Amino acid sequence: MAGILKRFKDIMAANINALLDKAEDPEIMIDQYLRDMESDLGKIKAETAAVMAEAEKTKRELASVDDEIAKMQAYAEKALVAGNEDDARRFLAKKADLAKERELKQQMADVAGANAQKMRDMHDKLTSDIATLHDRKAAIKAKVQAAKAQEHINDLSEQVGNIDITDGMSAFDKMEEKADQMLDMANARAELNNTVPGAESLDEVAKKYEDNTDIDNELAALKSQLGL
Repeated sequence: MAGILKRFKDIMAANINALLDKAEDPEIMIDQYLRDMESDLGKIKAETAAVMAEAEKTKRELASVDDEIAKMQAYAEKALVAGNEDDARRFLAKKADLAKERELKQQMADVAGANAQKMRDMHDKLTSDIATLHDRKAAIKAKVQAAKAQEHINDLSEQVGNIDITDGMSAFDKMEEKADQMLDMANARAELNNTVPGAESLDEVAKKYEDNTDIDNELAALKSQLGL
């Protein structure tokens, strides 16, 4: 029994240490840990069933010895009633041997029963622990997801924090200056394209038709003085 319990503890410790040594993602670790525990539960269940079966066997053997003792007692009484003292003596001697055997069977039954109870308690605790871990798994995974999301935000924040915005603004200033130059060049070309060499400009043509009232009046006065 001690070997069974030690083996169970070694299995559980090995599973935990192996997972921790790998330092895997907690989501992966908890799934793997539960699978290992459920596998171990199957082994413990088989061990527990074997120990419980042994306990039941010792109980049956003890009951069988009790039945034999009762029979020897009954036979001895019947032999005395029949006047056969020698037969009664033999039955009582057998009863005494059976009583010694019963003491050994009782000890075996007590040990087997205690072992069976320990294994059953261990089995039930492991079953309960697995059920509890299944309930906690969702909460653990939710925490892991929240941690990953926060880490992603932290990474983005660090990346943005390392960007020199001054460089970006300077680049935009240069692009705007280039755009202004391009616009000035385009306007200049348009102005040159609208100018025909040797031809009057539209403004010059318009001046021909502007109102020259002051000059006309001065000219009329001069003609009057000259009698023209």
